[in-house]
Amino acid sequence: MATYLVTGGAGFIGSHLCESLLRDGHRVVNADSFAELYDYRYKARNVLESLGKEPIFEYKGRAEDLSRLQSLANSETYRLELADIRDEAAMDRLFREYKPDVVIHLAALPGVRASIDRPLETLDVNVKGTLLLLERMRAHGVTKWVCASSSSVYGNNPKAPFSEDDPVDRPISPYAASKISCELLGATYRHLHGIDGLMLRFFTVYGERQRPDLAIRKFAALIAEGKPIPFYGDGSTSRDYTYVADIVEGIRSAIRHVEANTGVYEIVNLGGSRTVSLTAMVEALERELVARAVLNRLPPQPGDVERTWADPSKAKRLLGFEPATSFEDGIRRFAAWFREERLRERKV
Repeated sequence: MATYLVTGGAGFIGSHLCESLLRDGHRVVNADSFAELYDYRYKARNVLESLGKEPIFEYKGRAEDLSRLQSLANSETYRLELADIRDEAAMDRLFREYKPDVVIHLAALPGVRASIDRPLETLDVNVKGTLLLLERMRAHGVTKWVCASSSSVYGNNPKAPFSEDDPVDRPISPYAASKISCELLGATYRHLHGIDGLMLRFFTVYGERQRPDLAIRKFAALIAEGKPIPFYGDGSTSRDYTYVADIVEGIRSAIRHVEANTGVYEIVNLGGSRTVSLTAMVEALERELVARAVLNRLPPQPGDVERTWADPSKAKRLLGFEPATSFEDGIRRFAAWFREERLRERKV
């Protein structure tokens, strides 16, 4: 049984990863600050759902609810720690107390558009926070990590599909720049301190427990309520949508690789190698939700790339990773979960 420290483990991807690790008999320490980017109750439900517990309880207030959440969640194999990666004392305690074998770093201030409005905070959390985490790893002799990067680092790459060898020196958002910085910090700490790492460039992840501000869940909620959805551009922008269960399997493969090898520093795409246009995504939601979308047509957003498209060959070669879920199947599963989630929300 290994001990894994997962930063941001109460979030969308993190909660699925924690669930997968626990299912295989590992010990998980989830360090999450429950930052006030959106209602903390979404993350509370993620945690309870990932532990197989009923994701409904009577909410009374943030501080009391999070304390009660810890009591409900904590066990011999799972610890929920309310900790910010920038809090050196708090993180030092976690490393000292739990002695993790591997760190999986998912915590970040997410979002391309949010980073344009909050560039300083984005760099503080994503770059300084990552640097401080690496310093805690160095101080405590933890030499294995997997770090979440993003397909946004490619900017408006004219070449397709996107390969890990393509230049990433033209980011078009502070978020993308912050993720490039994290990759470079990983290379630096591998060189200076022997910390083995895999930097995983996620391509537009979707699925159950998706954040409420992300397009597919946001659009689903608006369609279900009969409200207009913000439809940027002419609908031709496209994304390489990757189902969350496939992303988790990619992370697990990366963990196994970094555990089994030394002298490791690699950047790897995790994507489905298929692009879906904005128009096609909305139409898929309409089919699964059996409702028509009302489009609020808007000009293209600054910072948004025109397309993402992963070259998956390195992931397949290095990690044996191949996504198993088609976009159609993934949207079907998301929609089924979304309908159940709306019923739960009405009970709260």
